[in-house]
Amino acid sequence: MIYSIKSGIKFSTVTLAFALFSLSAAQVNADISLSFESAIKVAQKNDPWLTGNMHKQKAVEVMSTAVSTLPDPKVSIGLANLPTNGFDFGQEGMTQAKVGISQMFPRGDTLAIKSEQLKIESEAFPYQRQNRESKVAVTVGSLWLDAYRVQQSIALIEKNRALFEQLADVAEASYSSALGKTRQQDIVRAQLELTRLEDRLDLLAQHQNRYEGMLSQWLTSLSTEHGSQGDVHLESEFTLHNIVLSKQLPQIELLNRNLVLDENWLQPSKLVTYFSKHPSLVAIEKKVSATKTGIKLAKQKYEPEWGVNASYGYRADDPMGSSRADLFSVGVTFDLPLFTKNRQDNEVKSAISKTEAVKTEKLLLLRQLLASYSSAKGRLLRLKDRQALYASKLIPQTHDQAEAALTAYTNDDGDFAEVVRSRIAVLNAEIDALTLNVAEQKLILELNYLFVGSINTAHHKMNVANNSSFAVISGEE
Repeated sequence: MIYSIKSGIKFSTVTLAFALFSLSAAQVNADISLSFESAIKVAQKNDPWLTGNMHKQKAVEVMSTAVSTLPDPKVSIGLANLPTNGFDFGQEGMTQAKVGISQMFPRGDTLAIKSEQLKIESEAFPYQRQNRESKVAVTVGSLWLDAYRVQQSIALIEKNRALFEQLADVAEASYSSALGKTRQQDIVRAQLELTRLEDRLDLLAQHQNRYEGMLSQWLTSLSTEHGSQGDVHLESEFTLHNIVLSKQLPQIELLNRNLVLDENWLQPSKLVTYFSKHPSLVAIEKKVSATKTGIKLAKQKYEPEWGVNASYGYRADDPMGSSRADLFSVGVTFDLPLFTKNRQDNEVKSAISKTEAVKTEKLLLLRQLLASYSSAKGRLLRLKDRQALYASKLIPQTHDQAEAALTAYTNDDGDFAEVVRSRIAVLNAEIDALTLNVAEQKLILELNYLFVGSINTAHHKMNVANNSSFAVISGEE
């Protein structure tokens, strides 16, 4: 019976946090069915977004070293004061062959601050990847659960179709013998219900193709051949059509279970502590820190920019053959930032406004997390009430009604239409119970995503430092 389908695999928090999200996990055997855990691991492994994000981090880290270097010195070579009435190099004493070099020094601590700013920006990338991995787990996990629900619904209908075929055969036999109360309309009703079951199967097959197509994009890996053509190759460990899923519904452990299932609701100010370490929020905090460094960078515009130059001038002997002294010059240049009202002052104000704008991004994201938690918790509590109702009353009652209707009909004391209606009610109740059980796991996925930063903080920091994946399965409805 469908209300017992929840007896499945029980995942612990540690398993969710490490096994389901480990990019270094063992390869999945393509010859076996696709399990919930395997789908998530393969999707995370094949996600090109993570590779691109690592390249972006590398680019910023390399640039942080590049910007801390002084600009290249400039060398000048030329002839100075060459007379135009004969172009004789030794005619005039002012004529010289000149070689010079100059070096500019940026304002204040501009180079160090730019380098610091880029280093802070690079620190956000591991948290972005952690958040991405968690989102991939939500998306792929939800798709797997939807595909599972469709496949199990098809299995339930197939099982009940055989029962309806038996009912149709019984009705025809009873009608042919003319011994019972079976009427011709009962036979037509039985055939009609069989046709409706066929239609439901076709509709579910459409949904199955949809979810399998959406799931297949996460199960394929792209590889580009570095050649003249740059061909793109698709690889997959699983078939992209008629994906065989494992027949057990995973039981995902709900993080912060007491908090979520408690009928009492905490104030938002107290809930913030559970979300403050969420990787998406931490990534924005790094962005805030980088923009604050931008304020320091803007203030360096008040400092002068310095430059040093030196040159050596070679002079030829005079027309009488007397030697002339070569010339050496050295100097310093700097600007005077005196008119700061329209430039430097406004650049500092602009940097401050950028920082405040990023802070509002964090506040908006925090509000979204709080709203998502409130919505998911409320839906989960009501869903559990419905599950309890189905398990304790609705499903047993529909089965009892079906048995009673069939008994009455076989004793010529009931209506065939009532037998058919009661069996349809049993089928619908079983499919509804399956839908509720799947929806519960998807809601747990969603809630666990919200708490991804609050689990095992010490180990979390270690994994982020190593750029490894660390997340907890979460989900959606």
